[in-house]
Amino acid sequence: MQPTCTPVIGPDRSGRAPSALPAGLAVTPAKSSRPAAGLVSLLLATATIFLLPSVGNAQALPGAAEISSRTLANGLKIVVWPDHDIPNVAMYTWYRVGSRNERPGITGISHFFEHMMFNGTSTRPPGEFDRVMEANGGANNAYTSQDVTVYQNWFPNTATALIFDLESDRMRNLDFDPKVVESERGVVYSERRSSVDNDNFGTLFEQITATAFVAHPYQIPTIGWPSDIERWKVDDLRAYYQKYYAPNNAVMFVVGDVEPQAVFQLAESRLGGIKTQPAPEPVTTLEPAQLGERRLIIRREAQTPLLAMAWHAPAAKERAHLALEVLLAILGGGESSRLHQRLVEKDQAAVQIGTAMDEGFDPGLAWIYAVVPPQGDPARTERLIDEEIGRIARDGPLPEELAKARNNALVSFWSGIATISGKAQALGSSRCSMATTENCSRRPPSTTQLLPPKCVMQPYRYCAVTIAPSVCSSPRTSLRRCRPASEVRDEAAPDSRRPRVVLGTVRARGSRSGSCPCAESSFTAV
Repeated sequence: MQPTCTPVIGPDRSGRAPSALPAGLAVTPAKSSRPAAGLVSLLLATATIFLLPSVGNAQALPGAAEISSRTLANGLKIVVWPDHDIPNVAMYTWYRVGSRNERPGITGISHFFEHMMFNGTSTRPPGEFDRVMEANGGANNAYTSQDVTVYQNWFPNTATALIFDLESDRMRNLDFDPKVVESERGVVYSERRSSVDNDNFGTLFEQITATAFVAHPYQIPTIGWPSDIERWKVDDLRAYYQKYYAPNNAVMFVVGDVEPQAVFQLAESRLGGIKTQPAPEPVTTLEPAQLGERRLIIRREAQTPLLAMAWHAPAAKERAHLALEVLLAILGGGESSRLHQRLVEKDQAAVQIGTAMDEGFDPGLAWIYAVVPPQGDPARTERLIDEEIGRIARDGPLPEELAKARNNALVSFWSGIATISGKAQALGSSRCSMATTENCSRRPPSTTQLLPPKCVMQPYRYCAVTIAPSVCSSPRTSLRRCRPASEVRDEAAPDSRRPRVVLGTVRARGSRSGSCPCAESSFTAV
């Protein structure tokens, strides 16, 4: 399936967070005069029926019948998938906590815990977790998203009991040494500077998401807002740990050369004694329908203009999510896709173009992104994207395009579960992110079924975000006063009778890593 733009942040154990977006990702507004009001209008405007991979009649997964699970008395769920191909094990512990569980004042705290969980307990000093694991042939990592925080361990099966000891220790005895907290606070703030403040892609993603969501906590950046990173208190950390790092808020997936009963016994002996905590309050806020266009202008320096579009999209567990994945695959999946062939190969209006899809608990965003050539015209790139959207709305997808999307889904699925790590990730995504009771909701299709367009007809509405070029009138060595290279034009409010979409645009020139000291942002709601 398509790559996801859901913000996923992980220190990769070197203290460096990956970018929130794929390299080259930027983002482009549709105007209210566009021929089709975006991907959803595309579906409303045509009677095309999309062929989708069948989930209901999927081919059986080798070894899936051996998957077993057990819930301990304290609420911790253990899922085991035996795979005896190699004498190794992957253990993924999913905590159902991410930036959607945060509030103003403590934004970014979920990601901060991803660091703290490797920095000592009341029984082990900072760094001991890594030293013990690596001394026994293991490795680890972690990542944080809007919805979950996941801790990944890989190790030889002979170290299984030891790894259970380590996980038990940090689930019940995490230490909050003030010196360590301040040290990691600096690391996290450095991550923010490198991945957001000094990166136009990161800035764009953060700003368009904050613009698209006005009520739902998906507006909160996973890395956190600067003022909150600076002000977390140890008491905030202790309260968050007690509430969300409880066994009844976690699911542990163990895949590899193990026997389920032996794993359940280890889980019971090492983890069964950890106390249950009151269930965290659920996130109940629903994003209200957008009443008109939103457009945000950000003036910064960059090497090339960047364009992107983002639509409100269904949650990962919804059937319509798959339909949009197929549509995005046809539009921007690979070098043979419509957008690549038209904008990169034929008209040279982009040097990179693609699509992506959020996969979260709640409705997220679907993206089309493009990097415009230096000195290129973002308006022309946007217009060509509109034309391709209008063309597929008018004529529908070709049979070979549907076949390609299906084949790519098959390749992605089978390559994804070829390893024990991939199996653990697939199980976690299925049971946690997609809230399914099946062993793997992304099972490979053996047939195709018809999905009527009505399954993806949702009243999406539209906004725009722009990173605009800045022109500096004084030398680089002095404090510069910058003025916009182009004027901002307010768009007319869309026809209230027509569904609209959420879109965003990056348009910037100059140094990618630099930022104009007097850069400014403005917001216009129409």
